[in-house]
Amino acid sequence: MPGALQIDADFFDGRSAHAHRVRLRRDGDALVITGDGVEQRVPLAAVRWPERTRHGVRVAELAGGASLQARDAAAFDAFAAHCGRGDSAVVRAQQSWRAVAASLAALVALVAALYVWGIPAAAHAALSVLPESADEVVGDVALRSIDAELMKPSALEPEEQQRVRDAFERFVDAQPRGSIPAHRLEFRASRIGPNAFALPGGTIVLTDELVKLVDGDTAVINGVLGHELGHVKQRDGMRMLLQASAVGVLASTLVGDFNSLLATVPVVLGQSAYSRDAERRADAESVALMRAAGISPAVMVTFFEKIAKEQGEHRLGIAIASHPADAERIRYFQDAAAQR
Repeated sequence: MPGALQIDADFFDGRSAHAHRVRLRRDGDALVITGDGVEQRVPLAAVRWPERTRHGVRVAELAGGASLQARDAAAFDAFAAHCGRGDSAVVRAQQSWRAVAASLAALVALVAALYVWGIPAAAHAALSVLPESADEVVGDVALRSIDAELMKPSALEPEEQQRVRDAFERFVDAQPRGSIPAHRLEFRASRIGPNAFALPGGTIVLTDELVKLVDGDTAVINGVLGHELGHVKQRDGMRMLLQASAVGVLASTLVGDFNSLLATVPVVLGQSAYSRDAERRADAESVALMRAAGISPAVMVTFFEKIAKEQGEHRLGIAIASHPADAERIRYFQDAAAQR
C-alpha cells in the first residue's frame, strides 16, 4: 500500500556539498522528503531514477540539481519499485548473467560473420572503385618500409639478376598481348629466408635465398613468379590491405587502440598472408603461364620439396602457413603436370 514503505537517504540541494539526512516515503503520486531542515513534496513524475547497477550508491535526481543518495542499495531498489519505478529491458538484461552470456555470444557471432563475409565483401566493393594508380602509391610505400624492416640489398651479381629478369620476360611474353599486368621484378637479400611476394602496383620481390635454393633454375623461378604475378593480376595485395585495415578498425573499435594500425600495414603486405582462395587463383595463373611457355607444372613440386627441406614446418612467402596445405598444392601441380 502506498505510504507503508520508508527509507533513509542523504539529500543534496544542488547548491552546496552539505548532505541533509532525510527520510523518504511515498504519499500517493508524491515523494515526501522530511528531516534535517528539509520538508519537500515532489511529484513522482518529476523524479529521475538513473539506471540501476549491481553495486554502488543509489541516486535519485530532483529538479534544480538536487539529488537523493542511499548506500543501502537493496532498500533503495525496493523503495524505487514501491514508487512505481521499474527496470528497463536493458537493465534487466545487464543484471542477468544468462542475458550477458547470450549478448556476448551474439557479439562474437556478429564479429565472426563480419570477418568471414562482411569484410571481404566490403573490400571487394571498395577495390572495384579504387583506381589502380592507388596500388602503385601503396606498393612504393610498402617496399620502402619492407626494405627498412626485413630486407637488405641483393648480393646477386648484376648479370645473374639480368639473366633471371630476361627469363621471366620471355616467360610472360608467351601470353596474349594485354593479358599480363604491369610489373617490376626486384631482388633483395632477405632476413626471413627464401621468399617471393607481390606488392600492390606490380612490384614483385624475389630474394637471393630463393634463387640460391633452386640453384638459379629459371623454370622453377618462373613458376614462383607466375604465382606472384597472379596476385598482381587479381590485385590481391590491395585487397588484403583493405581487409587488414578493416579488421584493424574493427578490432580497434572493440578494444579502443588505433596506435599501431597504420604502422603495421606495410609489414603485413610484405609477409603476404593471402586467403586460400587467392592462393588457389594464383596457383592456377602460374599453371596457365607455365603451360603457355612450355614448362611443366611439375617444377613447382620440386620447389615445394626444397622449401620443406630448407625450412621444415616454418613457412614464409609462397609457402606461408595460412596458404593451402603444401600436400594439397603439390597434388594440384602434379595433376596439372599430368594433364596435356
